[in-house]
Amino acid sequence: MKNTKLRIVWIIPNVFCYLILFGLSVWVVVNGKVLQEFNTLYIYVIFMFLQLLVSVLGSYRIWTWIKEGKM
Repeated sequence: MKNTKLRIVWIIPNVFCYLILFGLSVWVVVNGKVLQEFNTLYIYVIFMFLQLLVSVLGSYRIWTWIKEGKM
């Protein structure tokens, strides 16, 4: 474990990305019918997919940095 402060600086925003994804998913499920009536459900589904992509790629990048010994 090289630098724990650097790990924390990168991991905390990544955790918040997952929390945002979870909150957005719950909100879309609760308000799904209303969003479908206004034809905006697909936009929120695309945003959820993009947020998932950002979160997973961020986790992967942090994991590779740790494995390479940069963090």
